[in-house]
Amino acid sequence: MQTQHLFSSADIPTVAAIEHAAAIIRRGGLVAFPTETVYGLGANGLDALAVRKIFAAKQRPSTDPLILHVAHWSQFAKVADLRGVETIVATLAAAFMPGALTLVLPKLACVPADVTANGPSVAVRVPAHPVALALIEASGTPIAAPSANLFSRPSPTTAQLVLDDLDGRIDAVLDAGSTRIGVESTILNLCQLPTLLRPGGVALEAIEAVIGEVLLPNEAVLSADHAQPAPGMLLKHYSPRARMLLLADDANVESIAQQFRHERLGLLLPSASMARVQSLAAVRFDLGHTAETMAAGLFKGMRELDQAGCTHILTHQLPPNGLGRAINDRLYRAAEGRVITGPAS
Repeated sequence: MQTQHLFSSADIPTVAAIEHAAAIIRRGGLVAFPTETVYGLGANGLDALAVRKIFAAKQRPSTDPLILHVAHWSQFAKVADLRGVETIVATLAAAFMPGALTLVLPKLACVPADVTANGPSVAVRVPAHPVALALIEASGTPIAAPSANLFSRPSPTTAQLVLDDLDGRIDAVLDAGSTRIGVESTILNLCQLPTLLRPGGVALEAIEAVIGEVLLPNEAVLSADHAQPAPGMLLKHYSPRARMLLLADDANVESIAQQFRHERLGLLLPSASMARVQSLAAVRFDLGHTAETMAAGLFKGMRELDQAGCTHILTHQLPPNGLGRAINDRLYRAAEGRVITGPAS
């Protein structure tokens, strides 16, 4: 298969590119497209055969469910049973939609089992990106889309990063430049008491300011052998090829880095931490000064350090609030749950 590289303006979607991509979706093909979070790999979310192509292209286990993307939250009712949750859904939609918030709701029979890992609920969101919304509208169907990368690899934030993984495996990539947020959507389960399944682009604190207390997720899922309640919950996920070394707040970056001075070491650190390790022989990717720049550069940094031949990547946790919670989640899974704690000497 030859993957077509289609181009669109990010702010005002290019009609010809959108229609070409939508035609591929309508005939059951796969199109990678930008959202405000990361690039997604889209297919007709109501076509089981098309959805299965996503799993084949990504080499993704069928136990890991997908998110349906719609153009307006009122379209949730076409794929989910909103009885009993209409008020909270409307409240969250008014505050955060379009945006990086996914809701898990009881599914309707029209949703293929492949989308939901054969489970009773479906994850739905409205992306806040003009190109994504235009593609959904032109396709005339909810679009099922996980991140557009090989399974367990860092998510792509540009079209070129999509092609690095999926060139020749999908029909087209719709290129509208870099994504804005850089980490995936927040996933909130409303099938029971509101429960955070995955931190992401909408902060937990912002959600709780609107609807009150949200329960925190259970431990990471260790195996892909069983169906997951939502995407992004496996312990190994978002992982570079290099071994990720995740330091807790109390660990000494300089001292631990010295232990890997004979390796091809990569540093994936905020600017303030990077300034303290200037004497180390390492490949550097500076994440910047704010949580927003760190989220936007996180996956790009992992991939660039891989491309530089790093065998180990040293990074550390951030304060667990706002976007820091989502960044820590991605780093924890990239490191397969291994966290180096305590001062090192």
